[in-house]
Amino acid sequence: MNVDVRVERKLDHATIVLSGPFDLQHSTEVVHTVQNAEPLLDGCHSADVSLAQVNRIDGTGAVLLTRLLERIAAKGCRTDVATSDNPEAARLLSLYHRPKTDQPSIPPPTMNPLARLGAVAAEIPAKANDVFDFTGRCAIALPKAVGAPTSVDWRSIPRLMQEIGADAWPVTSIANLLVGLIVGFLGVSQLGRFGAVAFVPELVVVAHFRELCPLITAIVVGGRSGAGLASEIATMKVSEEIDALRSMGLDPVRWLVVPRCLALVLTLPLLTWIGDVFGVAGGMTATMAITNMTARAYVQATFNHITVAHLLVGLVKTPFLALAIGLIACGNGLATQGGAAAVGSRTTSAVVQSIFGVVVISTIFTFFFALLGI
Repeated sequence: MNVDVRVERKLDHATIVLSGPFDLQHSTEVVHTVQNAEPLLDGCHSADVSLAQVNRIDGTGAVLLTRLLERIAAKGCRTDVATSDNPEAARLLSLYHRPKTDQPSIPPPTMNPLARLGAVAAEIPAKANDVFDFTGRCAIALPKAVGAPTSVDWRSIPRLMQEIGADAWPVTSIANLLVGLIVGFLGVSQLGRFGAVAFVPELVVVAHFRELCPLITAIVVGGRSGAGLASEIATMKVSEEIDALRSMGLDPVRWLVVPRCLALVLTLPLLTWIGDVFGVAGGMTATMAITNMTARAYVQATFNHITVAHLLVGLVKTPFLALAIGLIACGNGLATQGGAAAVGSRTTSAVVQSIFGVVVISTIFTFFFALLGI
């Protein structure tokens, strides 16, 4: 039986009668027949499609017929497929044919600021539950990683420390050098009015060692390495590499999150200690530039005020800041859903949340140390 598309035209209404096998084997005939019948439908406002004489149809034939219906619909011809004559062919055709409506999409209603605030507040419990759930999974993963060392990618730790620490120290050092310069200039300008320039080294040590250096270093690492970790894991998630790890019997939290958090915990204190040195150098440069204090006098005054308390207060909080950066970055990466746009969105969210988390944790430690009188 040959493939045939017969068009019966009455003014601006037409009846399309399909007959024969519309399948892959006869696809060439279907293409030529459809192309020959399409010009006969020009100017039609409506058309009925009869499938009664179609004895065989598969996906190929359904796609070719769907394209014909879409082309004539684009010219303003409304089509109606008869489903009672051949239900199986009509059902297969409906799987591929999705008629487009000309009705404009209704924009979502705009919410006033109070409604938006309520919507954000309503999402807080679910987000808090996700945060606690991920934190608990990470806490459980650590002892399991000790019990099953092969479930953690330990070989990636040197590479991660290179990327997070060795590659980042120039940026963090320059940032701390500039902050030391700022503190030095402010100290000289303010304390100089009272003839207390000799206290500038102590100001730099106290401000930089205790607060500024850990905070600045963690913010730079969170913006640099946090974004890199989040985008790396997010890309693995959208490319289904995370699912591949699960199919291999590996826990993504143990395999990916544990080594990255461990690398951050090991490198951030070292970056902070190097930043302390550069901060002191910045304060000395600023003081020597606008005062008569010599380098020897500044260094001696600095060493006189560097105490174990000042040094440890700044270094004790850095592992917690590093852990927060790692958990936030990896958590956002694992929560990615969608394509490339979702990767960028999660990366941005990871950077913002990391910086905010670092500031909050540093504030808590400062308050705690103030209560203890340290």
